[in-house]
Amino acid sequence: MDFLGTPDIGPLAFFGLTVASLVASFVGVFTGAAGGIVLLGLMAMVMPPLALIPVHTVVMLGSGITRTMIMWRNVMRPAILPFVIGSLIGAGLGARVFVALTTFWLELILGVFILLVTWMPKMGRVGAERGRFAVLGFMTTFVGVFVSATGTLLAPFVAASTPDRRIHVATMGALMMIAHIAKIAAFGFIGFAIGRYVPLMAAMIAAGAVGNWVGEVALEKTSEKSFRLVLQVVLTLLGLRLLWSAAQSAGWF
Repeated sequence: MDFLGTPDIGPLAFFGLTVASLVASFVGVFTGAAGGIVLLGLMAMVMPPLALIPVHTVVMLGSGITRTMIMWRNVMRPAILPFVIGSLIGAGLGARVFVALTTFWLELILGVFILLVTWMPKMGRVGAERGRFAVLGFMTTFVGVFVSATGTLLAPFVAASTPDRRIHVATMGALMMIAHIAKIAAFGFIGFAIGRYVPLMAAMIAAGAVGNWVGEVALEKTSEKSFRLVLQVVLTLLGLRLLWSAAQSAGWF
């Protein structure tokens, strides 16, 4: 059944994904890291593989826009321009170069990288800030063309540069918004046949905006120490998950 013209999506899946978007946005704000990958996993359970990455990218772009609008006063502005430059280069090169990497190496590199930066925070502050965020823009967009949810890669570096949880969450939202715009511009996701997914994307973006608002309210009531602990635990679990997935891809388990 195609609910509201959405291919292969019935009413239960439609409303389930809408609720999932709200929850994922809340998780993204409250944990500072995991919203995109949580939503990607849930969408993968019900959506056609060909549409998964484009639709996820558009939904996360909408979430990033609303989060940035809600928390703009806390965005770390010096990081924006270098990240934009890096994102444009990453999006432009992604399709040509990244396909050479196997899933095993991708997950292994990301998993090790995330764990190192999470538990050795000084690594996240190596080099000049502008140069660092240009490199992050490149990496986040370059990798994101194929796996979409790359906030996990970005989060430990932003955490190392932001002393306040509100600055961390707002900056993550703004930078991921830029990465998603660069992907859409470079790879023509809008040109992909996702016009029939507009009702679903609109519902998920609206629900994500509500999740962002609820998440910000919860964030204000959370202490800095608790937020940092949650962020570290979440990033560690996500890093270990990538290593486990890499081991499975290699046939070790």
